[in-house]
Amino acid sequence: MDNMSITNTPTSNDACLSIVHSLMCHRQGGESETFAKRAIESLVKKLKEKKDELDSLITAITTNGAHPSKCVTIQRTLDGRLQVAGRKGFPHVIYARLWRWPDLHKNELKHVKYCQYAFDLKCDSVCVNPYHYERVVSPGIDLSGLTLQSNGQPASILAGSHSEGLLQIASGPQPGQQQNGFTGQPATYHHNSTTTWTGSRTAPYTPNLPHHQNGHLQHHPPMPPHPGHYWPVHNELAFQPPISNHPAPEYWCSIAYFEMDVQVGETFKVPSSCPIVTVDGYVDPSGGDRFCLGQLSNVHRTEAIERARLHIGKGVQLECKGEGDVWVRCLSDHAVFVQSYYLDREAGRAPGDAVHKIYPSAYIKVFDLRQCHRQMQQQAATAQAAAAAQAAAVAGNIPGPGSVGGIAPAISLSAAAGIGVDDLRRLCILRMSFVKGWGPDYPRQSIKETPCWIEIHLHRALQLLDEVLHTMPIADPQPLD
Repeated sequence: MDNMSITNTPTSNDACLSIVHSLMCHRQGGESETFAKRAIESLVKKLKEKKDELDSLITAITTNGAHPSKCVTIQRTLDGRLQVAGRKGFPHVIYARLWRWPDLHKNELKHVKYCQYAFDLKCDSVCVNPYHYERVVSPGIDLSGLTLQSNGQPASILAGSHSEGLLQIASGPQPGQQQNGFTGQPATYHHNSTTTWTGSRTAPYTPNLPHHQNGHLQHHPPMPPHPGHYWPVHNELAFQPPISNHPAPEYWCSIAYFEMDVQVGETFKVPSSCPIVTVDGYVDPSGGDRFCLGQLSNVHRTEAIERARLHIGKGVQLECKGEGDVWVRCLSDHAVFVQSYYLDREAGRAPGDAVHKIYPSAYIKVFDLRQCHRQMQQQAATAQAAAAAQAAAVAGNIPGPGSVGGIAPAISLSAAAGIGVDDLRRLCILRMSFVKGWGPDYPRQSIKETPCWIEIHLHRALQLLDEVLHTMPIADPQPLD
């Protein structure tokens, strides 16, 4: 069942406290708990006399917009802004941040056509139903001028398929960090990041860091079936032809279980006939659509690992949708921590630059096959072009200011030319730790220091990578002599 049990969902007849508590469970973690509670309490009190609108709000939030809902309105103020806990902001933006997009910029909202009281319509009342708005790229942003400065290695944000209006991010390691992005050791979303976005408009792409507790981008239950994007999400995505005509693999993923840096047990393969697989901490025999970690033994298991394993409980559910998108549902009573390039991009972060905390009952997309395919194509092309340019530079065929026999240009190209097959394979892998997180704000700096975690290899993505490498072969990086 995609949504939490509706038997616990309040109605407008319930006490304000019960309604606020329920709606707080659905916030996305972008604001402090105090601010969120004040904002939600304020809204519920304003709607107490408009029971139909309050019921519409409850329905919209608790079903993640799965059911149509009416406008939810409050009185427009003189300057159009709402004050909550000493802060002023546009009301529709405040509530869209709370329940849908924590990193939303105020110019990124566009109302849906059936919203009668949208903020932009300048009515006396303003609709604050988060599901009456779509997230879009702010008008006037020159995407071609945006680049990410990263450790001296520029990585462009390139316009992807123009027909879909998507963005594509390629990035090296962040300044002041170890080479986390493509070495298998993820970095967390932490406060002292020095990522610098440049371009004609920087605001929508500036990482909104202070609201991230423990250095993690947090995902609270339950997540919307279609998480917010920087562009409108349209239903035609469902009718897209497959990326490849190659037959689907026999197994859609394989899951390896680790304790610290040691793999425990055999790799578990999930047949394509089982699109949903559960990974839990119980001792039942594994098979088909269930991987039970409780029955796996490890002679090197410590007491700390044993304690952590006891809290895996119902674990997580992994679901393969369409040609190869992956969603995760946290069934455990404890949060799980995920490294996901898709969620990095959704949060406006460089690939590999965040650890995402997924709370109990949350249901969230963690992998997008088309995005992965575009990334691997772009990175392979970049590596191929850089390797060719590097070879030409070493041969002295690219004269330029500051070059000495072509050596200086070759060194500046070495990072891009250094992208290897293993770097591209990491685009096709998800990593997830149970119970314990990792990163600068934790004692554990790497997932390999966490007591129990899994690595998920996505076979359709690996198939596509094989095709990309056949059309754009790249050599393993060679050190400069």
